Amino acid sequence: MSKRLRDLFRESHEQGRALFAPYLTGGYPSPAETVPLMLALEAGGADVIEFGVPFTDPLADGATIQHANQVAVEQSVTFEQCIGFVRTARARGLKAPVLFMGYYNPVLALGEERTAALAKDAGADGFIIVDLPPEEATSFLAACRKYDLSFVPLVAPTTSDARIVKLAAVADAFLYCVSVTGVTGERASLPAELPEFLARVRKQTNLPLAVGFGISTREHVAAVGAIADAAIIGSAIIATIDAAGSNDRAQRLREFVEDVTGR
Repeated sequence: MSKRLRDLFRESHEQGRALFAPYLTGGYPSPAETVPLMLALEAGGADVIEFGVPFTDPLADGATIQHANQVAVEQSVTFEQCIGFVRTARARGLKAPVLFMGYYNPVLALGEERTAALAKDAGADGFIIVDLPPEEATSFLAACRKYDLSFVPLVAPTTSDARIVKLAAVADAFLYCVSVTGVTGERASLPAELPEFLARVRKQTNLPLAVGFGISTREHVAAVGAIADAAIIGSAIIATIDAAGSNDRAQRLREFVEDVTGR
């Protein structure tokens, strides 16, 4: 397990505050802008960065993040290049934990052991692999454990209590709770069933809970922070980048994060 993640969740719990974890697609909108955007996220108040590995078929993502993936893929951004972005960001002072988020195919293509080794060497903290269930993750979990990297499973509102127990058993930092049954994307309001869903998950595990999918505003972040340990924003981050001019994307992104975190 990533010590950086463990310490961060412990400290935030002691402080009585929820963490903020924005998502950014590696290589979007261009490779040259990726590291400055990562640094802008942290400067604005990001506690953890979910760093998307571009993939041709991001099945869990809505149109906004699908588009970001497509643009990065068209620029031939690879998993190894994403690992390089993290290494460069660390060299430039990035302190926040970084979790690679994406799909199993790029991990398989690079090799599970090599993926974990390179990620550790670059300064990453773990993985969220959307389409890799624990039953199929034995060897990759072993690689993550070997290099002290966290593996973060996803829990959906449709996940049974028994399944939650199994997912929690392979997690070591937190569980990613998907707020809705659907794909990523901005939504007007949080689901009314979210508190009940999180309460059900908490009955099965003592792990911290992070909530993602459909969170896009300061009000959403505050509402999630009142019932969970971390709030995740993805599509609204990409939309903020899209709405900014080419010369001020990092500044606009920092301002957006400052606004949603209230920092």
